Amino acid sequence: MNTAASENSVSKTKLDTKLLVGTLLFCLFNKPALALADDAQELAAIKAQMRLLAAQVEAIEQRQAKRQGLKKTQTALAGKGRHNTGLAGGKTATAALGSGPVDPAIRFSPDTPPASVAQAGGLPLRSHGSGTNPFGFEWLPASQEVVGHPRSAMDLASSSPSSITQTSVDHLPPVFTIGGISVKLGGFVELSNIARDSNMTAGPATAWGNFPYANNPNHGLSEERISAQLSRMSVLMEANPRKDIRLQAYIETDFGGAAGTSNSVQISGYTPRMRQGYFTFTQKDWGFHLLMGQAWSLVTNYSKGLLPRQEQLPAVTDNNQIPGIAFTRVPQIRIGKDWHEKYWLGLSIEDPQGTVDASTFSKSCSPNGSSFSGSSVPAGYGQSGTSCAYYQNSGGVLLNSGTHYTDNPAPDIVLKAAADTSFGHYEVFGLGRWFRSLSVMPGESTTRKHTHFGGGVGAGLTTPLGTKKLQLAGNILAGEGVGRYGPSLLPDTTLNSRGQLTPVPEIIGSLGLIGHPSKSVLLYTYGGVETAGRKSYMGNDGHQYGYGVSDLNLSGCSIEFGSCNAQTHTLASLTAGGWWHFMEGHYGSMMAGLQYTYIRKFAFKGNDGFGNSVSPTTFGNTVYVTFRYFPFQ
Repeated sequence: MNTAASENSVSKTKLDTKLLVGTLLFCLFNKPALALADDAQELAAIKAQMRLLAAQVEAIEQRQAKRQGLKKTQTALAGKGRHNTGLAGGKTATAALGSGPVDPAIRFSPDTPPASVAQAGGLPLRSHGSGTNPFGFEWLPASQEVVGHPRSAMDLASSSPSSITQTSVDHLPPVFTIGGISVKLGGFVELSNIARDSNMTAGPATAWGNFPYANNPNHGLSEERISAQLSRMSVLMEANPRKDIRLQAYIETDFGGAAGTSNSVQISGYTPRMRQGYFTFTQKDWGFHLLMGQAWSLVTNYSKGLLPRQEQLPAVTDNNQIPGIAFTRVPQIRIGKDWHEKYWLGLSIEDPQGTVDASTFSKSCSPNGSSFSGSSVPAGYGQSGTSCAYYQNSGGVLLNSGTHYTDNPAPDIVLKAAADTSFGHYEVFGLGRWFRSLSVMPGESTTRKHTHFGGGVGAGLTTPLGTKKLQLAGNILAGEGVGRYGPSLLPDTTLNSRGQLTPVPEIIGSLGLIGHPSKSVLLYTYGGVETAGRKSYMGNDGHQYGYGVSDLNLSGCSIEFGSCNAQTHTLASLTAGGWWHFMEGHYGSMMAGLQYTYIRKFAFKGNDGFGNSVSPTTFGNTVYVTFRYFPFQ
């Protein structure tokens, strides 16, 4: 008996020593993180760690006693451990340690003791809800549902589930609060396997307008890539100074950037980029909404109202959406008004940028010592001489020096009205744009400024089809100079005979069906189209210039290594896919997705050099197999 008692005493001394060392290490390493907390909060953090260590000690003692077959000793040791340490959450421990006053400027989750290890069978870590340490985490039983801790299950019943199209951060409880600001974390880790039947040397974003014609060796050369670049994180910070006022700040990022050092040879070091970053102010009684920062354009279709993170985005994997969807993500200033959250009106002033097609203007002209780049413009019919047109500059400070930016005189302006009814969501909008160029006319040595107006009108809808399990979503945008708003990036403008940017007529549209056969499955199919019209002039040399010309020699488009300068007329696409939410628990959720897109590209007609008409066309197939882990859901 003395020997057994001596062994138990030695074992107890070792465990007490480990407990003391662990507590000291915790205090040392966590000192910087607790620098803003007062003594009461630091004490609460120490208590939480001591409770955890005490529970671990108790579990080890119970296992040792069980192996020795000494049930009575196990009970005695467990009782003694609780009595001596005072850390099992009893009244004595609570009274001894106390909770103390809390600094109202920094608030953490309630200081509650963990569940019994014997009942839990382990200590899984849950990353949202109230917790027992200053980082907002809480130790929870693996086999029990926690009362009073809201969980955000995946919601695939929407026509545009935010867990797929955004980061679903609005549906999550705050991780912690600082002052009157609550902080929510959202996002997912993604792995996609991408297969294309034509090589585009592209990551998980398909340049739909770049599928090559048969003259290109990449046509029919399959491409297969695995990527985690679309893994996404978001932070939503909210505050309510008054009951009728809400402030929000939202930041969303992924790894879709490709800096000059990025490669896939050894480390695949692709860089983070800002997807969205904005703040909002809402006055509920007035129905007033203000947004400033980078967000989805107001041109984008919405599923409810005109509120951010309520965009009607297709539930697809490809980061470039699908052909026919109108969207951009741009810096903007947006004001809105709602009437009983049923009728909405919004006005957005958005960062402009244009796309220019100058493929028929083979010569370039750039003045010495200038960042301007432009094109030599042949004289029109009945004119003489050649003019020079300048319309873009290389990127400067904090812009990409490897690309060009158009010279914009004014921001894009979007005005949209929307209505939420029992029959669905409907909206209409108008878009205004301005395009500017400089030109040097024949015989002159100085530039002239030219500004042309463009824009269009559009509409969108999201409505159930007799049942909540089937929804219809669609959008359309038609006008001149609106190509930038489609994922195929048809040109906004081309040049006329005076070196002026002139808008190209275009139509962008899509229609989709979204089905929900069960709570954990979402299926979708979309059809989309983007088409451009002609905008050209007859040159003094008898050839056509501009966009959509019909006298190009396109005979080489169907011959490998042949010359092909075909101009895109129309892209039509068909997309089908689905998502399966197959796992959920305190450790997060898992989802798998499968998507297929077929695209057909048609060029404007040309000739074969012998007076016969030629209509180049090509096609492409893409397949995505995607897995996502949602740690916060």
